Amino acid sequence: MSPWKSAKHFASWLGLCPGTKVSGGKVLSGKNKKVANRAAAALRMAAFALTNSKSALGAYLGRLRSRLSAPKAITATDHKLARLVYSMLKNGTDYIDVGQKYYEEHYRGRVIQSLKHQAQELGFKLVELSERQMES
Repeated sequence: MSPWKSAKHFASWLGLCPGTKVSGGKVLSGKNKKVANRAAAALRMAAFALTNSKSALGAYLGRLRSRLSAPKAITATDHKLARLVYSMLKNGTDYIDVGQKYYEEHYRGRVIQSLKHQAQELGFKLVELSERQMES
C-alpha cells in the first residue's frame, strides 16, 4: 500500500471519488472519472450486494439511498469500502461488522447531538419526550 499516501489517494486511484471540474468558481462537473480497474469493479459489485444486507455497511447504503439516487449511494459505499480495504491492508487488521442495529443507534445519537447543538445556537433547549408523552 506504499504507492498511496492515504486511503483518499487509494480511492481516487480506483476512480471512486467525485470529480472536481471547476472553472472560475463555477462547478462544471462532479462526475466520477472512468477507470478500467478490476479492484474498483469488484468493490462496486460488493457495494451493490449490500442492498439487502443487515450489516452496518448495508444500513449505511440504505440511509444514503433514501436521500440520494441508487447509483450515487452505491458509489459512496464503494468509496467507503475502498477506505476500509486500504486500512485493513496497510495496518493488517480485520474488519469487524458491528451490525445494522448498532449503526442505526449510533447514527440516531449523532442526529440528536446535531439537533441539540442547532437548538442551542438558536437559543432553544431540546428536551427528550418520554414514551407516554409520545403516545398521546
